[in-house]
Amino acid sequence: LQPRSHAIDASFLPAPSKSRKAFAALLIGEAMASSGGISDQLFVSVKLESPRLAELDLAPHLLGSHPVAGSWDLFKALPMERAADAVWELSCVIPSQHEILDFKFVMKSKDGSRCIIEEGPNRSLGSRNDEVEMRTAVIKLNEKDELECKIWVEMEILSPFDLAASWKAHQGYIQPSRVQGTHDAVMNAGLETRAENGFASGLDLDLEKFVVPTPNMGSGVVYAANLTENPRSLVHIGSSSNNDTAKDALHNSIKGVASPADCANTVKDATLGHAPSLEEQKAIFVDRGVGSPKFARPTNETISMSNLKLDCEAKDMPAAEGAVAAAAVADQMYGPKEDRKLTIVLVGLPARGKTFTAAKLTRYLRWLGHETKHFNVGKYRRLKHGTNQTADFFRGDNREGVEARNEVAALAMEDMLSWMQEGGQVGIFDATNSTRDRRNMLMKMAEGKCKIIFLETICKDQDVLDRNIRLKVQQSPDYAEQTDFEAGVRDFKERLAYYEKVYEPVEEGSYIKMIDMVSGSGGQLQINDISGYLPGRIVFFLVNCHLTPRPILLTRHGESLDNVRGRIGGDSSLSDAGQLYSRKLASFVEKRLKSERTASIWTSTLQRTILTAHPIIGFPKIQWRALDEINAGVCDGMTYDEIKKNKPEEYESRRKDKLRYRYPRGESYLDVIQRLEPVIIELERQRAPVVVISHQAVLRALYAYFADKPLEEVPNIEVPLHTIIEIQMGVAGVQEKRYKLMDAVHPTAGL
Repeated sequence: LQPRSHAIDASFLPAPSKSRKAFAALLIGEAMASSGGISDQLFVSVKLESPRLAELDLAPHLLGSHPVAGSWDLFKALPMERAADAVWELSCVIPSQHEILDFKFVMKSKDGSRCIIEEGPNRSLGSRNDEVEMRTAVIKLNEKDELECKIWVEMEILSPFDLAASWKAHQGYIQPSRVQGTHDAVMNAGLETRAENGFASGLDLDLEKFVVPTPNMGSGVVYAANLTENPRSLVHIGSSSNNDTAKDALHNSIKGVASPADCANTVKDATLGHAPSLEEQKAIFVDRGVGSPKFARPTNETISMSNLKLDCEAKDMPAAEGAVAAAAVADQMYGPKEDRKLTIVLVGLPARGKTFTAAKLTRYLRWLGHETKHFNVGKYRRLKHGTNQTADFFRGDNREGVEARNEVAALAMEDMLSWMQEGGQVGIFDATNSTRDRRNMLMKMAEGKCKIIFLETICKDQDVLDRNIRLKVQQSPDYAEQTDFEAGVRDFKERLAYYEKVYEPVEEGSYIKMIDMVSGSGGQLQINDISGYLPGRIVFFLVNCHLTPRPILLTRHGESLDNVRGRIGGDSSLSDAGQLYSRKLASFVEKRLKSERTASIWTSTLQRTILTAHPIIGFPKIQWRALDEINAGVCDGMTYDEIKKNKPEEYESRRKDKLRYRYPRGESYLDVIQRLEPVIIELERQRAPVVVISHQAVLRALYAYFADKPLEEVPNIEVPLHTIIEIQMGVAGVQEKRYKLMDAVHPTAGL
């Protein structure tokens, strides 16, 4: 392609900014065909910026005597494309070894009746592979008025193979982006109706007609303590001799007659029978329920480069990527052995939200990949002593009741320590733990085995307490057989009064105090002696937690053109079915959130989610790059059949371990989870409804957090197109409801 020997059709030169290299590739193909040779080419992008020009009836053009600027004939000047509010751009491709090219900017009126050429000498275009800021262009509008425009020229040397690849990608995206220049946050609070804007979808506004079964969580309210760990210590209860032995051992340990280790061995022998030897423990493979491989705990405590990989796979390490794993490696290499295990001991009077807080924290840590279990002492008590205990059982001067409650607390602690010895990382110990004697007993049992942080919940808001008490009586198995609800409330308040008489606030050790943080505003978080990566993450999470009820709506974008083609990734527009769903979704949001004017709409930065949200009016729209679809790397834009045929090793690796498989130059599901942590924190912090319009892999990861799903299940969670998943968050926990607004016309590719 020589400037003097080959003419170029100027109609091919202007190109949309996101696909300009692809259009340029077409020129290269024609040039190669005519010249018969292959050589590197120079991609050139000329940009002009002028906020004032947007207000004038003028359009910028390039005028020159060489291919980059067409011809000095004003009628053949090349128009620049508007790339943003005040930016125009023109791109083309020329040979890297070209002659010096001269050009100027010219402003032409839309009707072509007026042409103004910039002042000053001609501009020259060299062949350097860098970005050059050129002098300002001055356009003399009249004798007294001049227009100044800022100019950039960007040049990049590309091989014909790079350009050919760009052209192939362009063929899959014939339709250019329709959201170019969209702001990250948009407030479209127009008062006009959808019908006036052409958004009427004909959606029946009886939303219950669209409810479909929930395959995972269910919509019923479940008492949070019932979802905690099943006591392994109590599975063989029934022999009075065993119970008496455990009780005597516990009594002696509290009095100081036996050491915590002796107490642990005695309780284990009394309740579980034979305790496995050290050699037997080495061969035990434990299912820890959060999706990581079931590796036995390594016996060599010395960390070296040769065994670091094994330790990362073992259960001392999180099943996660990036910062979490890096921090865990550092803690294991440099921290004290007992600090590698962490126990969060809840402290607080009844009805203060301890179990709710413990459940949220457990779900968060599991989602990040940390081996975490929630041990609820109340569950142990009910299994050991039944559910018909009156308030007298909880009196501080009831010696028999105190010993019984301390006994089940020790059994729960022993179960947790045994689980940690098998590979668990974080234990959440959920009980009132309202006296120093109880807390001292737990610290003695944990000495040398794990680090303890006390988490005390304090609530002084009487309205909140009254609500929690009534909810407790309504849901707790302790009152399942109580037919008189008000009598149950009176009994619980009597139990609460007994606890208040002996309650001793936490002042010892490492602790976190949550004071009146239910509403998410106006509360306090006090910390003492807290250090390390994981305790720091826990504090940050708790700062953003509250109990304000609000819905979170999760939905995929409407069907895209790539969904129709079966291609993964990309940034394609919506199909006709996808556009229909966007209008139905707008009607749904208007109906569902009509009284929630503080709600917000979150999308990714990809146009298929932005276009899906476009018909929704009256709510702020916020784009999150963290909500972008999983990066398929070199496989982006391919179908799975193409991956299987052209990259069989990648296809097989992904099939074997979809959770940890990382696309070449792309991401894994674990990478996606790590980048979604700020999104989860913000969702927890929000007190108003949020509509999240994102992508399949991203919504699988978000849903797994709310549903407390094991990590191994994340890549296979069902998140169909054109379906809304409503997550209801509040004091009763997490509930789910699904609405299917329409069927997908084509099967979709699943990342």
